[in-house]
Amino acid sequence: MHLQTSIERLAAQSDLTPSPEARSIFLEFRDALTQGKIRAAEKIEGRWHVNTWVKQGILLGFRLGDLTETGCTALSFVDKDTFPARKFSLSDRVRVVPGGSSVRLGAYVAPSVICMPPMFINVGAYVDEGTMIDSHALVGSCAQIGKRVHLSAAAQIGGVLEPVNAAPVIIEDDVLVGGNCGIYEGTLVRSRAVLGAGTILTRSTPLYDLVRDEVYRATPDSPLEVPEGAVVVPGSRAVRKGKAAEHGISLYAPVIVKYRDEKTDRGIELEVWLR
Repeated sequence: MHLQTSIERLAAQSDLTPSPEARSIFLEFRDALTQGKIRAAEKIEGRWHVNTWVKQGILLGFRLGDLTETGCTALSFVDKDTFPARKFSLSDRVRVVPGGSSVRLGAYVAPSVICMPPMFINVGAYVDEGTMIDSHALVGSCAQIGKRVHLSAAAQIGGVLEPVNAAPVIIEDDVLVGGNCGIYEGTLVRSRAVLGAGTILTRSTPLYDLVRDEVYRATPDSPLEVPEGAVVVPGSRAVRKGKAAEHGISLYAPVIVKYRDEKTDRGIELEVWLR
């Protein structure tokens, strides 16, 4: 792929200086990213793979960019000119409800996505069809969001650019992310999972499955993974050693309390009508 080869060549230059050729290659790359033709991670034969060169291309944009002023007197911004705010038109078929939302160029937002104000989608993110991004929600850099996902109010989906081989947060199809959830550090949430309000998931967070009597953890080679259809809520676990035990202290622990069933589906049925 000529674009990948060109990006890798430019990224390898420690003394890179902006040039018409470099900017032309980057703009071609950014357009492909915005259109969803390339992405930071993709599922191949059931497994997610990180496209390192795509992250290199995004970082290249920051190296090539110049600070520029945008906006108006009352509300002005200063940022790299290589990643301006994205403007939508009717042909995009994306609902951007008035009220202060922002999407960077270099983020793919599929037709039928709904953006409730205010929310933010960062560069390299991929948001698939039918997803709703609610107020005060964040989709971080390179995060991968599947079809018909609901990111509820104030949900935070962490981003990652460096190291370039690090996996981004991935939310598969038909997942409900409750209000004030935080999903970080490459966590993989499998399809049809439900995360209750306030659930926090990171690489260092063990996930306790009360249904299957399992404990899921990230490893050096793989992220924390939420099983398909799992219903996760915030919980706690007692500390049984040392001073913490003497004081009766417990630590936060996300808990799988059930797997998705007809009752769960009825509870979130309204989502279809909102779309």
